[in-house]
Amino acid sequence: MTRKNADGGGRSTIRDVAARAGVSAATVSRVLGGVYPVSTATRTQVLRAVRELDYVADARAKAIAGAGTPTLGFVLDDITGPSFALMAHGVEREATRLGHLCLVCSTDGDAAHESDFIETMRAQRAAAVILVGGGADTPEYRSRTARFADALAAAGSRLVLCGRPPLDPGAPVTVIEYDNEGGAYALCAHVLSRGHRRILFLGGEPEHTTAQGRERGYLAAHHARGVEADPALRLAGDFTRDSGYRSMRRALETGLDFTAVMAATDMVAAGALTALREAGVDVPGEVSLVGYDDIPFARDLWPPLTTVRVPYEELGRLAVRTALRSAGVGDEHLLLGTHVVVRGSVGVVGGGVSSAG
Repeated sequence: MTRKNADGGGRSTIRDVAARAGVSAATVSRVLGGVYPVSTATRTQVLRAVRELDYVADARAKAIAGAGTPTLGFVLDDITGPSFALMAHGVEREATRLGHLCLVCSTDGDAAHESDFIETMRAQRAAAVILVGGGADTPEYRSRTARFADALAAAGSRLVLCGRPPLDPGAPVTVIEYDNEGGAYALCAHVLSRGHRRILFLGGEPEHTTAQGRERGYLAAHHARGVEADPALRLAGDFTRDSGYRSMRRALETGLDFTAVMAATDMVAAGALTALREAGVDVPGEVSLVGYDDIPFARDLWPPLTTVRVPYEELGRLAVRTALRSAGVGDEHLLLGTHVVVRGSVGVVGGGVSSAG
């Protein structure tokens, strides 16, 4: 049965609680906020009225007043992406462990949506706002993000960038990254060590900083071994399964000559694997394939995918812990390591499969 407020409506207000308890609305706020001394009798009256009226406090109003559960904001482009989902899980679990409420915003790349959410978090005095995912490192990005950092710092909050381009030195921001380029270098070096010299690189959007880092690692590994990297073997796309499928179909249809494929993400690798199978190409007997991220299903592909392990969940947990201890400090930059996970998708040129570790 729906409870009625004093005016016969369906939702009670703080004034209804005050009237039922015989106190002022300010006294009700003090009792619910728990930050001012109130007599035991008054507290009992107020809490009884709260129960009888089934009153639920407005969480936004409590946050703006500095009461209630402290919050963290977590902002990402697409929560359906496996790596983003792993990081969101780490953020939410660590926030819960530390007694904070985690509010998630998926923007689909809409800068205005991101800006509105950050402003809401600032108004609610969120303990921190964590921005996740690469992007284009432009003057507009730096200026806009620096404004976010300054505004949050002025409100006693903290901006944390995970995998996003860092800002200029001195900005009140925490940057947490993994060794994106180093992971790509190690992965490509592993493929080169199996005798491959024509490695097709299925990359991301050219202006995307994460894509740039992975391509730099690919090129650096070639350079270190004295191998010329053919520009025709570098195809741009995005980090999705469909992009990998389309790019691989295009490479096969145009007759590109390659013996291995290095995909910018495991999702791209999954799409490429489907296209290779449809074309009757054996992996790894004819073409080797590697990915990046080590998302959960990478080991369940056939053959199991050699990839780079990125500790996304720990990255999320670290972002929360670091943000909560970094309020009031200047710029901070942390770097997490990555490593290659060798499975069965890489063969030696001329036949055979590299040993899995």
